[in-house]
Amino acid sequence: MRYILTILTAIAVAAVLGIAGMEYFGGPSTDRQASQTATSPAAPATPAAVAAKAAPVEIGADEFIMGDANAPVTIIEYASLTCPHCANFHLNILPKLKKSYIDTGKARLVYRDFPLDRLALSGSMMARCAGRERYFGFIDTMYRKQASWKAAKDQLKALARIGLLGGISQKDFDACMKNKALEDQVMAMRLDGQNEFAIDSTPSFIINGKKYPGVVEFARFEKILEPLLKQQ
Repeated sequence: MRYILTILTAIAVAAVLGIAGMEYFGGPSTDRQASQTATSPAAPATPAAVAAKAAPVEIGADEFIMGDANAPVTIIEYASLTCPHCANFHLNILPKLKKSYIDTGKARLVYRDFPLDRLALSGSMMARCAGRERYFGFIDTMYRKQASWKAAKDQLKALARIGLLGGISQKDFDACMKNKALEDQVMAMRLDGQNEFAIDSTPSFIINGKKYPGVVEFARFEKILEPLLKQQ
C-alpha cells in the first residue's frame, strides 16, 4: 500500500514529531490531557497562507474518496478526529459541499488523516478497521460525538463503545489498536502531508493542487471552487 513505512521513514516520522523511542505521542497514555495538548487551532485562509503550488496531486487507489472519481475539482482534506475545527467542517460545511458540489459530480473529497494526538490516531485506525463500506460512517459518527468521547475519563473505552455500536467487537477493537502496520500507515500519511504540502494545522485543504489552511466557511469554498469550475 502507498503509505506503508520503511524503517527509515518510521525514523523520520519520529524525528518530525519530536519524540523518542517507539511511541509517537510520548507514551501510551490516552487520558484527557494527552488528547488536548496537541490540538492546534486552524489558521485563517489568507492569501499569504495559500501555497503557490498547483501541480496535479497523486491520489492513491487505496485512499478514502467521497464523490465521482472523474470530478473536475479535487478537495483533499487533512484532518484530525480530535480537532474541533474539523468537527465543525464535517458537521456544518461538508453537508452543503456534498449537496452543491460532491453529489452533483463537480468535486470529490479525499479524506487524509493528520492525527494531532494519540487519541486521534486511535480513531483513525478504528475507522480503517471498520472497512471501506463503513469508513465514512465511522468518521462522521466520531465527529458528531467528539465532545463526549474526548471528555470521557477513559477516552479509549469511549472510543471502543462507538466501535461496538458500529459492529466492531471489543476483541476486534483491541486487535486494531495493536496493529502496528496500520499505525505506521496512518502516520506515514501525516508525514506525507507535512513533507508535500507543509501541513501544520487542521483542517487544511489542498484544492486542485493549492493549499488552503483552515477554510471553515461554506461561502469561502464557493469563492474557491466556482472559478475552478469555470476553467473546465
